[in-house]
Amino acid sequence: MAGVSVAAEWQLLYNRYYRKPELYQMQWKQVDLTRNKIACAPFGGPIAVIRDDAKIVQLYAESALRKLRIFTSSGRLISDTIWRNPGGRLVGISWTDDLTLVCITQDGTVYSYNIHAELIGTFSLGKECFENSVVDCVFWGNGVVCINEAFEIFAVPDFKMPKTVKLADCSLEELPHCMAVIEPQYTKSGDVEVLLGVGDHVLLVEEDGVQPLAAGIGPLQKMVLSRKGEFVASFTHDGRLLVMSSDFSNEIIDYTCESALPPDQLTWCGLDSVLLYWDDMLLMVGPYGDPVRYIYDEPIILIPECDGVRILSNTNMEFLHRVPDSTVSIFQIGSTSPPALLYDALEHYDRLSAKADENLRLIRSSLPEAVEACVDAAGYEFDISQQRTLLRAASYGQTFSSHFRRDSIQEMCKMLRVLNAVRHADIGIPLSLQQYKLLTPSVLINRLINAHKHLLALRISEYLGLNQEVVIMHWTCTKISASAAIPDANLLEILLDKLKICKGISYAAVAAHADKCGRRKLAAMLVEYEPHSSKQIPLLLSIGEEDSALVKATESGDTDLVYLAVFHIWNKRPPLEFFSTIQARPLARDLFVKYARCYKHEFLKDFFLSTGQLQEVANLLWKESWELSKSPMASKGSHIHGPRIKLIEKASNLFAETKEHMFESKAAEEHAKLLRIQHELEVTTKQAIFVDSSISDTIRTCIVLGNHRAANKVKAEFKVSDKRWYWLKVFALATIRDWEALEKFSKEKRPPIGYRPFVEACVDAGEKDEALKYIPKLSDPRERAEAYAKIGMAKEAADAASQAKDGELLGRLRLTFAQNAAASSIFDTLRDRLSLQ
Repeated sequence: MAGVSVAAEWQLLYNRYYRKPELYQMQWKQVDLTRNKIACAPFGGPIAVIRDDAKIVQLYAESALRKLRIFTSSGRLISDTIWRNPGGRLVGISWTDDLTLVCITQDGTVYSYNIHAELIGTFSLGKECFENSVVDCVFWGNGVVCINEAFEIFAVPDFKMPKTVKLADCSLEELPHCMAVIEPQYTKSGDVEVLLGVGDHVLLVEEDGVQPLAAGIGPLQKMVLSRKGEFVASFTHDGRLLVMSSDFSNEIIDYTCESALPPDQLTWCGLDSVLLYWDDMLLMVGPYGDPVRYIYDEPIILIPECDGVRILSNTNMEFLHRVPDSTVSIFQIGSTSPPALLYDALEHYDRLSAKADENLRLIRSSLPEAVEACVDAAGYEFDISQQRTLLRAASYGQTFSSHFRRDSIQEMCKMLRVLNAVRHADIGIPLSLQQYKLLTPSVLINRLINAHKHLLALRISEYLGLNQEVVIMHWTCTKISASAAIPDANLLEILLDKLKICKGISYAAVAAHADKCGRRKLAAMLVEYEPHSSKQIPLLLSIGEEDSALVKATESGDTDLVYLAVFHIWNKRPPLEFFSTIQARPLARDLFVKYARCYKHEFLKDFFLSTGQLQEVANLLWKESWELSKSPMASKGSHIHGPRIKLIEKASNLFAETKEHMFESKAAEEHAKLLRIQHELEVTTKQAIFVDSSISDTIRTCIVLGNHRAANKVKAEFKVSDKRWYWLKVFALATIRDWEALEKFSKEKRPPIGYRPFVEACVDAGEKDEALKYIPKLSDPRERAEAYAKIGMAKEAADAASQAKDGELLGRLRLTFAQNAAASSIFDTLRDRLSLQ
């Protein structure tokens, strides 16, 4: 049977045991809870202490200036700072879920501090709170509700995104007796709800309305909600403790206290009981049975947790909580349960007594449950020797049990090793097993690194198989911030020794922090170790290492990174310096040129001029002239042609600067000359039909318009050959059906192109009679035969073909007249005659 020493300290509340083991003897000195405002973070978090300016206190050997001091839960000083903030009296102080200390002053200013007492932000609750001072506030996880002297209620639902919300007007004539908050996550609307004890009833206040509840219940002097907002505990004016559902519809506890004076503190102890504290007595009330009393000869602060209440006094810290069922089954006085017998069996085994085997035989069928109970009980113990004994008992029983999950003891050992490490007085985080599971290991590690307990955080991460990068990264950044006196080279060696622990860690992020701390040289050295170009190059640019960034960007082959470096240097440096920088990097240069061709012609021209690429400048000018031609104004034939001609002339001059581009120079010169003539023609004819047409089209259009003088001028200006001139004029005259002029033109001299174009032009125009004027003049009988065939004259075509003595031609002509039997017989006769010859 287990010893009675463990259970002797328990207190029975109806049928449930409670205990309050001491966690720490407080290490602080000269801290009097009655003289200070105290804020204690949940989950074993830090304690903030500042002298209460609402009280008149005697100053001993201390400064009149108030100090904000932050301690661990064991009373070890973490940091302190002089409180110099304006805003009047300090109304409220509390920790948020992420361990940010929030302080609210009378004028509605909210000051935020980190765990190292460094001011990290401020904001105001608004004009109404500034004009009518804040008189009271109630905090929850990440928010607060305040009431001012005008009895207006304001809420900040989330300190991470501070926005003040004014709740509905309650038409109050005096301050409420008490105030409690239902957190947004536990309300149906998803918005914060406030319970106010007003007169003999309760008001439920939301942003858009007020609802009276529980008429005749009050006046209520104190009110506090359970952790999830399901129940509300209140203390009435006549000394009764009422516990009801949060909508006041169901009464769970109605207990009459010995004193009608309201308690100094009222809080929940888990979900099973409520604690009331007066000057020297702590009363614990449950739903059934007599309450439990604890007497204190010094002031205490109650710190509610998910599974109990931590009790802070000037000298120590205790943890009041319900004894787990597994622990009760082992250590309850007179217990003969299987876990108790297994625990006793271990004691007998240690004494080499045969009674151990007897106990095991008694519980053989229940051995797995007994082992599980010992493992579970070990998890809830704060005493390390007791943990060890319980785990030994579980291990001893596991030896004789084949149905127990083997890794259960190993998992509990892991959790207890972590918990014992953080519970140590030097760390001061007294987490229980349930709190640890709710908080999660990753959050615990974040709390450790924020408290600069990097070594312990690293060891826990390694032990639990978690990512160590977060710890190493935070340590590195902290080391850089705190090592101003260490030379860059020495500090780099120290940092690299730790950074190599984690493969794939972001050296760029560390380098960015170094740059932020003003250590640009160290940042440049660190970024050299960053393997990812996408992280390395932006940082190099931000710390002024543009040339190195450009080199690494081109080496990576990533065009996006090259463009990033090019654009950054472009914006930072004078043009000539920029040009010389990219000229040495072919990839960067080519990408710049490609981009500038689309968007930055003028800048690109400057680049080509600076590098002596005159032909490229000329090409750009020529391209610009074509872009001008696409302008809507160009179709109106107007002032745009002048600038176009100038651009092309400039291009011609630039091409002429190099011997390799004489052809382009001449082509540009003639293009400008043609544009000028075409512009003059459009002005004289008042028709916008010449510009951007070819020389041939210009001549043809002039002839069609009857402007033969202009056509001859263009012919002479561009030295158009006689053959080309005849072709153009023949078809132009045929187009306007000026057959008399065409005939006259054919007689001026023997055409250099012959008479065939004359025939084709007439045939195409459907004028057979006009074609007959020129067919006899064709010297080649084959051409005459084909011309006669085109206008349907079979006999004449046959005669011409017979002169050519070409059988193949006769065959083609026969096919042409295949529908005409008489004509076909003529061609057959001629072909036969030709074959006989």
